[in-house]
Amino acid sequence: MEQKVYIFDTTLRDGEQVPGCQLNTIEKIELAKSLELLKVDIIECGFPVSSPGDFQSVVEISKNVTEPVICALTRAVEKDIDAAADALHFARRKRIHTGIGTSDPHIKYKFNSNREEIIERAVNAVRYARKFVDDVEFYAEDAGRTENEYLARVVEAVIKAGTTVVNIPDTTGYCTPWEYGEKIRFLMENVPNIDKAILSTHCHNDLGMATANTLSGIMNGARQVEVTINGIGERAGNTSLEEVVMILRSRKDLPFYTDVDTKQIYKNSRLVSTLMRMPVQPNKAIVGRNAFAHSSGIHQDGVLKNKESYEIINPMDVGVNDSVIALTARSGRAALNHHYQRLGIELTPEELDHAYEKFLLLADTKKDVNDSDLLIIVGVNRNEAQRKIRLKFLQVICGKNSVPMATVKLNIDGEICQATASGNGPIDAAFTAVKKLINRKIIVEEFLVQAITRGCNDVGKVHVQVENRGHLYYGFSANTDIVTASVEAFVDAISKFI
Repeated sequence: MEQKVYIFDTTLRDGEQVPGCQLNTIEKIELAKSLELLKVDIIECGFPVSSPGDFQSVVEISKNVTEPVICALTRAVEKDIDAAADALHFARRKRIHTGIGTSDPHIKYKFNSNREEIIERAVNAVRYARKFVDDVEFYAEDAGRTENEYLARVVEAVIKAGTTVVNIPDTTGYCTPWEYGEKIRFLMENVPNIDKAILSTHCHNDLGMATANTLSGIMNGARQVEVTINGIGERAGNTSLEEVVMILRSRKDLPFYTDVDTKQIYKNSRLVSTLMRMPVQPNKAIVGRNAFAHSSGIHQDGVLKNKESYEIINPMDVGVNDSVIALTARSGRAALNHHYQRLGIELTPEELDHAYEKFLLLADTKKDVNDSDLLIIVGVNRNEAQRKIRLKFLQVICGKNSVPMATVKLNIDGEICQATASGNGPIDAAFTAVKKLINRKIIVEEFLVQAITRGCNDVGKVHVQVENRGHLYYGFSANTDIVTASVEAFVDAISKFI
């Protein structure tokens, strides 16, 4: 019989501790609502006593999100718990997450204390939190380096005091999967009242084992996992939500399930990346740009014949429209023919052989072989095959206390068209103006800016990925003016399907 694993999302708390990735209250509410649509069970949305901004964010999220449990973090300190209780006042379902370090290094150097006093402080914190809420989670910080027998004493004591969930964090990411799984199993077998609480994993990725440790914890008795979107978080990050969820979904031999709506995963990944200004690495499992991209000719041929040849996950299951058959010097005839068919060009076997020879010569010298290149290879003039769109004029107005405005002129198949629009920034305003002229439903799926050079004359390279009618298109540009580069990249992407 399948058992449920509860998804505790801490993107808004532990994930936000990444330097430079702090969110304001409005952004936190937007992300919390998106996590609600993702159907996570618990949202840890802040550490209320840490700052007025964090306190207010917990208050506002409590008002705007109703289905998940809303959780606030505290130390084992009464004023922390008071702040959390106040911040959670409007939450329909609320949880206080309190705790203290239990490893010998924490006890000796951080608290200048002893084991018995730590247990007393832990118990008092749980009892105090229970005065405000029925759902109290206790974290044994640095449990990964805590001696198992002592950890079992702590867990037994806090459950007796009224905690409903006990979090066993591998705070430093030090454990191996075997060690962490054994720790969970030891607690399951040696804590007399363990049946009165849920054990939770909270693994960090310092040695690249967060997901493996989390899975090991599940296999040995944990029924809640603490995770973040894209695996973001302190230092090397936390366990990745999308990885754990898709492991449990894909491996039919594992008797576990979650309530997560997996089709919302990619959308949430891009939202976190955008709001926190933290690009997702292209080869990131499940949500990276290349997660469903195939460039090897052998792989491409197999995928085109049957996707299950090289894909263990259907891209649509995580909200990605389709696999990507990337054209590189390693691509084969099947991939090349696939792209010509996508462009509406049918080639005979002899024509395909001839085109393939030219393609390989070009691919050896050019990193990105685009549709224009393919058309030229077979002697089709792009001006005749597709309408050509070029940016002729761009002017933006922005600054403090002004509404960003952009005026754009495009040359569309020889006709000059102009539009003006406002936005939440100069790039958004310019994109909106372009959309007015194109008059198509265009969704920006990815927007990435990278520095090519350094100094005051820095050149920025912009990559834009857009979606139109279920298909993805890429655009690139580079310019010292990053707004111009962004619009040119946007227009480049659009020109692929207009």
